[in-house]
Amino acid sequence: MDSMELERERGITIQSAATYTEWKNTSINIIDTPGHVDFTVEVERALRVLDGAVLVLCAVGGVQSQSYTVDRQMKRYNVPCLAFINKLDRQGSNPARVLNQLRTKLMHNAAFINLPIGLESNCKGIVDLIQQKAIYFEGQQGLVLREDEIPQEMRTEAIHRQEELIEHVANVDGVLGEMFLEEKKPSPDQLMAAVRRSCLQRKFTPVLVGTALKNKGIQPLLDAVVSYLPYPSEVQNHALDESAEKESRKVILNPARNDENPVVSLAFKLEAGRFGQLTYLRMYQGCLRKGDYIWNTRTGKKTKVSRLVRMHSDEMEDVTEAFAGDICALFGIECASGDTFVNQPNLHLSMESIFVPEPVISMSLKPAHPKDLDNFSKAINRFTREDPTFRVYYDADNKETIAQGMGELHLEIYAQRMGREYGCQCVMGKPKVSFRETLLQPVEFDYLHKKQSGGSGQYGRIIGILENLPPEDYTKVEFSDETSGTNVPKPFIPAIKKGYMQALEKGALSGHKLSGLKLRLQDGDHHIVDSNEISFIMATHGAIKQCYEYGAWGLIEPVMTVEVTAPVEYQGAVMGQINRRGGIITGQESSEGYFSLYAEVPLNDMFGYATELRSATQGKGEFTMEYCRYALCKPAVQEQLIRQYQESLGQGTASSSKKKQRS
Repeated sequence: MDSMELERERGITIQSAATYTEWKNTSINIIDTPGHVDFTVEVERALRVLDGAVLVLCAVGGVQSQSYTVDRQMKRYNVPCLAFINKLDRQGSNPARVLNQLRTKLMHNAAFINLPIGLESNCKGIVDLIQQKAIYFEGQQGLVLREDEIPQEMRTEAIHRQEELIEHVANVDGVLGEMFLEEKKPSPDQLMAAVRRSCLQRKFTPVLVGTALKNKGIQPLLDAVVSYLPYPSEVQNHALDESAEKESRKVILNPARNDENPVVSLAFKLEAGRFGQLTYLRMYQGCLRKGDYIWNTRTGKKTKVSRLVRMHSDEMEDVTEAFAGDICALFGIECASGDTFVNQPNLHLSMESIFVPEPVISMSLKPAHPKDLDNFSKAINRFTREDPTFRVYYDADNKETIAQGMGELHLEIYAQRMGREYGCQCVMGKPKVSFRETLLQPVEFDYLHKKQSGGSGQYGRIIGILENLPPEDYTKVEFSDETSGTNVPKPFIPAIKKGYMQALEKGALSGHKLSGLKLRLQDGDHHIVDSNEISFIMATHGAIKQCYEYGAWGLIEPVMTVEVTAPVEYQGAVMGQINRRGGIITGQESSEGYFSLYAEVPLNDMFGYATELRSATQGKGEFTMEYCRYALCKPAVQEQLIRQYQESLGQGTASSSKKKQRS
C-alpha cells in the first residue's frame, strides 16, 4: 500500500491509501493509515468516513505512543474496532503481554478470540477459540487453510481462554450475561452474536493474532471484519440541513444502496495525481454515476463527474457508479477537505467536518536557490491544500516563510518531497521570534532638524513626550497631537505621524520594531520658507533617536498560553519541563488517567518542546499553544539579542548597549 518512494525508503506510511477487496461475497473498503504521530490527520480523515477499524499492535512493542492517539480518535468518532496483534514471528513476541496492555493502558474490555500456535520462528497457525479448532496456513504465502484439532499441549489453555472470552463478553451483553449466570454454555453462533453486539456498541474489543508478512492469521481477520464490524446500513449517519429560512437541524441519511434518494457525499481527502487534483469521496446516500452533475454545498459550485474511479493504493479502476457506503475518487473538482457534495442544487445539506488538530511546531522554510521560487510556491500551494495540518505563512516582521506542522518529521518529509517532486531543495531552520523594543518610562524630547545647502533648506522642530503604554497595550502604538497655535502648522502633522511610524520600523537597541509607545506632540517650530514635509519627517526620526539616548529601553517578547495533556504518571516530568523553560503554571486538572496543565511560556523558549515532550512521555503527551500577550524579556535574553545585533553591525562590544539601557 506504500506507493511513495519516501515511504519505501523510510519504511513508514506517510499518506493514507485506499483500496477495496471482496471477501465471502462482501465488499470491504480499506484505508491504510500512518502509524507515526506526526501524520495523525490522515488517521482523523480515515476514521471520519469509515464505519469500523482494526487497531494493529506489535507483538513485541505492544501499546505504543500512537496507539493512545488513535484510541482517542476512535472514541471521538465512536468507531467500533477489532485489535490485531501482528508480527508474531519476531524475536521476543508476547501477545499475552500486549493484551494486558490493551486492558490496563487503553482501558479496553478485550479478550482473545484466537490464540497463536507457536511464536517467533515456530509460528505455525492459530486456534479459533469460538469454534474450538486449529487453523494452519500452508502453501505459498499461506493461502491454503487446513483445519485440524487443537494440539494436545494447547487444549487446557484454549478452554481457559474461551472461558475468559465468555466472561468478558457476558459482563457487557445482557443475553450472554443471563446464560452465564444460569451456567449455560453458549453455542458458537450465540457467542459470535454476543461478540458482534458488544463490539458494535464499543463495549468489547475482540483480539486476533497473526503475522501479516507471512500471511498467517489474515483470513480469520477478514472473517472477523465481516462478522463483527458494522455494515454501512447499520451505522446511522446524519447531515445538517442549513436551509436559509430555518436553523440547522440534523437529517438522518438513508444508507440504502439504490438511487431513490439524493446523493450526499463527503470529500475527505485531496491528492495531486497525474491527471490533476484527485478528490476522495465517501458516499453516504444515493447513487453517483459518471456524467452526473454535483454541487458543492459550501461554494454552490456545479461540477460534472467526468471520471469516476475506485482506488487501489496508487492504481485506479474506472467505475460507472458508486452507491452509499462506497469510497470513490473524482478528478477535476475544486474543493477543500471536508466539503459536502449533493446532486440537487436546492439541497442545503452539510456533513460534519473533520477534526483538524492545531500544528505544534514551526520552522523557517526557504528555497536553497532563488531560481526555484516558482516551484517552491507550487509545492506549498499543493501541500497546504492536501494536508490541513501543514500550514505556511509569511512573517512580514522577520521577512521569512514559516511552515507549521505536527512534528519535526512532518516538516522534514515535506521539505524532502519538495526536492524530489518539484526539484526545489529547501533550507529549514529555527524561526525568528517577533521581539519588540519598548520604552520603560516616559522621556521628553526637543529636537531641531536644520539643514542649509543653498537655496531653500530644511527646518523643523518638534517638542513633546514619548510615553510607554501599559503592558496590556504592548502591541499598540499611538500618536497624539496636543499642539495649539501655529508653531507647528496643521498641514505638517501627518508628516510628523508618518515620520513616527517610519522610525518605529527599526529600533537602535536590537534592530527589532518598536511598540507599546505613545508620542505626545506638544509644541515645535517652523520656518516660513524652509519648513516642508520632509523636514518634519526627519525631525521626528531625530526625536526618536534622542529618546534612545536619554530614555530607558527594554525588549519585550511574545508569551504563549500552553496547554499540555499527558498521562498522570508523567505529571512531574511535564511540570519540570515547563519550569525549566521559564513558564508560569496557571492551573491544572485531571480526569480518566490524563491531566491537563495550563501555563504561560515565552515563545522563544518553546522551540523543540514537541520533541522533548514526546521523549519524556513516551510519545503520549500532546500540547497546544496560542498567543497570549507581550512581556519584558529576561535580562540574559535581552543582553544576548543586543550583543548579536551589535556584532552584526560590526561594533562587537556591549559597552554602548549598557549605556543605552541606563535609566
